[in-house]
Amino acid sequence: MDFEEWNSEQEKMPEPNRRDGRFAKGVAAGVFGTLITGFAAVMIFTTVAGAGSSVKRPSLLNDKVVGKIAELVELINYYFYDETDEEEMANGLYAGLLASLDDRYTEYYTAQQHEDLQIAATQNYYGIGAQLKQEPDSMIVTIDHVYEGSPAEEAGLKDKDILVKVEEIESISMELSELVTHIRGEEGTTVHLQIMREGEPDYLEFDVMRANIDLPTVDHKMLDGNIGYIRILEFGAPTIRQFEEAVEDLETQGMQAMLLDVRDNPGGMITAVNGILDAMLPEGTMVYTQDKYGKRQVYSSDEENQMDYPTVVLINGNSASASEILAGAVRDFEYGTLIGTKTFGKGVVQSIIPLEDGDAIKLTTAKYFTPKGENIHGTGIAPDMELEFEYLGDPEGEYDEMQDNQVLKGIEVLKKEISTQE
Repeated sequence: MDFEEWNSEQEKMPEPNRRDGRFAKGVAAGVFGTLITGFAAVMIFTTVAGAGSSVKRPSLLNDKVVGKIAELVELINYYFYDETDEEEMANGLYAGLLASLDDRYTEYYTAQQHEDLQIAATQNYYGIGAQLKQEPDSMIVTIDHVYEGSPAEEAGLKDKDILVKVEEIESISMELSELVTHIRGEEGTTVHLQIMREGEPDYLEFDVMRANIDLPTVDHKMLDGNIGYIRILEFGAPTIRQFEEAVEDLETQGMQAMLLDVRDNPGGMITAVNGILDAMLPEGTMVYTQDKYGKRQVYSSDEENQMDYPTVVLINGNSASASEILAGAVRDFEYGTLIGTKTFGKGVVQSIIPLEDGDAIKLTTAKYFTPKGENIHGTGIAPDMELEFEYLGDPEGEYDEMQDNQVLKGIEVLKKEISTQE
């Protein structure tokens, strides 16, 4: 996943559980595609049209304020000991205006940050399908993971390859955030990469075709007792399709019950979680949002599709935002059992508002409510069965679901439900 590092301040969340290697990559610092874990934890995405330049001048920008800004700029230009960048100063003004709202979820984004934000929100981008990381001291860039079926895999790139050059740009010459802008590009075009690989005497050269990449957001496997285990990592644009594919595969294997795992899932797109809930639940309100004017937007499931499996949902303190929408709907519909620990407690919605110059702002615009009308902001959702996480296997070994005490409790509950139906 050729993404950039994101250095914005993130919501301080509880320490994640020790999970498998995939999760470890999901929280590794310094890789943009992984940092969305912390980022998406604090938002449910919607996108609205920009205000544009036609908006009348607000009273805030009166002559006194404008004059004071001009005075400050003059003082900085005259007295500041070093050269200044007017564009950076302007961005600082915009960011400071939003920071004055004292809302941890409201932020200003430059055009490049806005582009990366869309990738983070949708889990979709145009690139080669390889996750990169950069050592902070040496600046060496390594391929941390090559996604299955990606252009990077088809071209022959491998995990642990060292990226030497992108076209004629030496990878150690710039931050990863800038380097990846040269790797991403228009679908169907190619990017030339020079690679150093252990055991190879010379550099390797690759021409990799850029493509539309859907990042993997769903894992699944069949557990003992024909219990289908589905772990949802985040809620992005590909998640609905990936969830449906997981269910279809498990059904061909004879699934009799479903164990949904949204532990450490920081959230994402409201459309994604509602698409999954619509496929699961009977007809009714799944969630609704309400703004400061009292305007509601209701998201409802229809009666066309619904799953009739005994269901357990695993939750913890890092289950946030869209994950809490799922947990709240499962609870209020009395559709399944929640097992684990109380969720994060993020019950507000952010809207991404693009500006005419390509920049954007993220504003908290509404609260959301569970089907029975509860806003869980600051409180979270308590499980039906509270159980602290404990890994029963080798903490240094590869993660095994059957050594996870919360998974084992879910299996126990589901086996009892299966037996009562027989």
